Amino acid sequence: MEPGLASRVARSAAQPLSGCLSRHSLSPWLKIQNHIYPMPSLCHKVPSTGKCHASMTTSYIRETSDVTDLDWENLGFGLIETDFMYVAKCGTDGIFSKGEVLPFGPIALSPSAGVLNYGQGLFEGLKAYRKTDGSILLFRPEENAIRMLSGAERMCMPAPTVEQFVDAVKQTVLANKRWVPPTGKGSLYIRPLLIGSGAVLGLAPAPEYSFIIFVSPVGNYFKEGLSPINLIVEDKFHRASPGGTGGVKTIGNYASVLKAQKIAKGKGYSDVLYLDAVHDKYLEEVSSCNIFVVKDNVISTPAIKGTILPGITRKSIIEVAQSKGFKVEERLVCVDELINADEVFCTGTAVVVSPVGSVTYMGKRVEYGNQGVGVVSQQLYKSLTSLQMGNVEDWMGWTMQLNQ
Repeated sequence: MEPGLASRVARSAAQPLSGCLSRHSLSPWLKIQNHIYPMPSLCHKVPSTGKCHASMTTSYIRETSDVTDLDWENLGFGLIETDFMYVAKCGTDGIFSKGEVLPFGPIALSPSAGVLNYGQGLFEGLKAYRKTDGSILLFRPEENAIRMLSGAERMCMPAPTVEQFVDAVKQTVLANKRWVPPTGKGSLYIRPLLIGSGAVLGLAPAPEYSFIIFVSPVGNYFKEGLSPINLIVEDKFHRASPGGTGGVKTIGNYASVLKAQKIAKGKGYSDVLYLDAVHDKYLEEVSSCNIFVVKDNVISTPAIKGTILPGITRKSIIEVAQSKGFKVEERLVCVDELINADEVFCTGTAVVVSPVGSVTYMGKRVEYGNQGVGVVSQQLYKSLTSLQMGNVEDWMGWTMQLNQ
């Protein structure tokens, strides 16, 4: 680590917990270097009465060099319990302790924990990929760390520094390296959580916070894979409103989409596309994906304005598209533009790029050519996944290779 970096990023998390946190200062040029992270010790002794510690035996050792026996060819997007998770805690000083890699299992929480009573919690999602030579790559983990810092400020929470976050991700992936799918068979999905684990009764920031990371090998999010998905535009429910938390990856944003999603899937649609809550005519996003519209080689996507999550895959697709000469517009995109679009696609950590085969709005169905798998979405999907999996030289400088 470069001299002085730790002290600079540490200041972003070391904030008092009385009231909301002040704005985290984080230099936009901050880059986390790919250091050598040796395999962490996998034998821990933790007091069984420790408050909010992971439930575990006093001694736990697993040989992690074994090859996991999974049906990699039919891997879906669902939880597969792996060996280890990462846990770190923070008290009223706002500084997170050195975390531990512990056996995966239940965690103990008070019934009055802030996350359970007031929803004070954030989550992130990123992936690790296995290259053909067996090494493991992370994709832009510092972007997730920065987004968690930003979300924590909105939710009046302390957060790990960027370096703490990235280091914790690396430790967790290395501890579970036998669960990283073979090249081309999927990825290891990484789920960092930041929750108010301390007990509260009145509405206030929690007195204690837990930073937890667990992982699971996954395949495609949509069962269709790169085949086109079918969306319905939602005209009764809204995902977010101005001034709310639609632009923050807080846990409360996602339960509210389940009803509309369930109704849509019951009618045979893959997911729901939401409109803005003010005018009911501008595209926002799908339940957990950003949306892009292609017309005459111009790629348009709704601008980030507080109600739309600033997706890291979204950002990456924009940068890749621009590097290939596409014109990309971030602006208000009217729902009527779907009618004449050449192609439509979604982006997200889980889906990467999902072409849209049809969109149904007010009872009218619009279908897109080439069975929905457009030339632009195909090209961008191939370019991004080739970078993520290490199949091409990383000309963007986005991947981190883990030294096993």
